[in-house]
Amino acid sequence: MATMLGSGKFTYEVVVDWARLPEGWSFLEVPDVAVDSQDRVYAFTRGEHPMIVFDREGNFLASWGEGVFKRPHGVTSGPDGNLYCADDGDHTIRKCTPEGEVLMTIGTPGHPAPYQSGRPFNRPTKVAFDPKSGDMYISDGYGNARVHKYSPDGKLLFSWGSYGTDPGEFNLVHSVCTDREGRVYIADRESHRVQIFDSRGKYLTQWNNMHRPCGLHIDGELCYIGQLPSQLAVNQDYPNLGSCISIHDLKGNRLARLGDIRPGEKPSQFIAPHGITVDSRGDIYVGEVSWTAKGRTLDPPREVRSFRKLVKKA
Repeated sequence: MATMLGSGKFTYEVVVDWARLPEGWSFLEVPDVAVDSQDRVYAFTRGEHPMIVFDREGNFLASWGEGVFKRPHGVTSGPDGNLYCADDGDHTIRKCTPEGEVLMTIGTPGHPAPYQSGRPFNRPTKVAFDPKSGDMYISDGYGNARVHKYSPDGKLLFSWGSYGTDPGEFNLVHSVCTDREGRVYIADRESHRVQIFDSRGKYLTQWNNMHRPCGLHIDGELCYIGQLPSQLAVNQDYPNLGSCISIHDLKGNRLARLGDIRPGEKPSQFIAPHGITVDSRGDIYVGEVSWTAKGRTLDPPREVRSFRKLVKKA
């Protein structure tokens, strides 16, 4: 029997085994996923094959990135048709063709900026684009509390952000995306909020009432947010804390919550939804860091499902 999530016009059928990997391959885990203008799906993985490409039916098309990426984190399909790959282990952003040719590298591979210095980069996480200028916003990330704005040719324009919990401050800059008007949305993960800025980095507003927002994607007038569970012993067994996908309008109103109230491996459950995107038909692709969050802690360790498709039914 098919597993359905959501309700009304936000009803989705879960397709767990959608991606058809070559025999003997695995994802290990999928920290992020992107879709291009032809609805080809790019799974950015932490397995032996960093980028695995599928058609929208889940058929394997290609792989690339072997020997290039150290610790994949975020991938974005750019307005120029290229893929922008954030490697937080290598402290770089690589602009790649859909076939995997590296066209530009921002940052020095293997050489981070000093920890908490505010200078790019120390474990950057994601790239988004200004819809008017094509400039890049880069969230940075685990070792900084900054957002950097770059020109399309890789020149640093300016940066903003500092540590803290006040408006405009960050407690782990985890993801970034933009809407059609050029507003910049930041998943401030450990402050359990999404903060919104203008194109100059001026704080506008924030959305609350969520748990560890992680993956962030805007499609038209909808914002999709992947939320992580607690990893604190004191509340890791509490229900209704993360492990879900929420869908919001651009005023921050939550329109749907997809997923069970507890994390798990059932088709109706998520473990750690970390990356999210949507194709031209409104289908959702979810990558999870399920090895980091669960698989490696099991006895014996085992790979746990980390990638699925949610097919829009309404």
